[in-house]
Amino acid sequence: MTGGRRRRLGWVWAGLGAVAVSAVGFAVVAQAMGDRTPVLVLTRDVPAGQVLKRGDLHAVQVAAETGVVPVADQDTVVGRRARVPLVAGAFLAPGQVGTSAQFPPPGHSQVAIPVEPGGAPPDLSQGERVAVLPGPAGAGVAGGEEEAPSGVSGTVTGVRAPESAGGPRVVSVLVETAAARRVAQLEHPRVVVLPAEGREAP
Repeated sequence: MTGGRRRRLGWVWAGLGAVAVSAVGFAVVAQAMGDRTPVLVLTRDVPAGQVLKRGDLHAVQVAAETGVVPVADQDTVVGRRARVPLVAGAFLAPGQVGTSAQFPPPGHSQVAIPVEPGGAPPDLSQGERVAVLPGPAGAGVAGGEEEAPSGVSGTVTGVRAPESAGGPRVVSVLVETAAARRVAQLEHPRVVVLPAEGREAP
């Protein structure tokens, strides 16, 4: 075999190898894209009690995500009322919409919590699901007659800036009425953001 023929065969094998690599790469990318799901995201703020419209939502592609509404289920949420304040850019969770315009919804109460500096994310905003937890030193109960209450999950309905430098922010949270007293008993409460959930909110 001459040198020229060997070089031509080398180029052929190199070309076939490049095609094989490209095919494998395409398959990997296609598989990754296939794992992405179109889900619904809020395009604008929607106050609690307002009817959700198609223009309030748009679709985004995300990796396998649980606890949010897929685009395929859009018809099940459009025309229903927001049960909690919904915030532009946030994923829509199934439990955030319902048929009642009453706010707070039955069985829930809104609690205002003074949160000291560092006790909550600086960008905390309404519509986020959170856990309200005892402060680092542990939460006590006035009079010491009961055990310290555990944390409570809920949905942020508002955040008010401190009235003075270094003062606490007031975070309003929608919680189950049965848990409202526990929230009020927390000393030096801190707020931690939770992922969206598919169950009834908050």
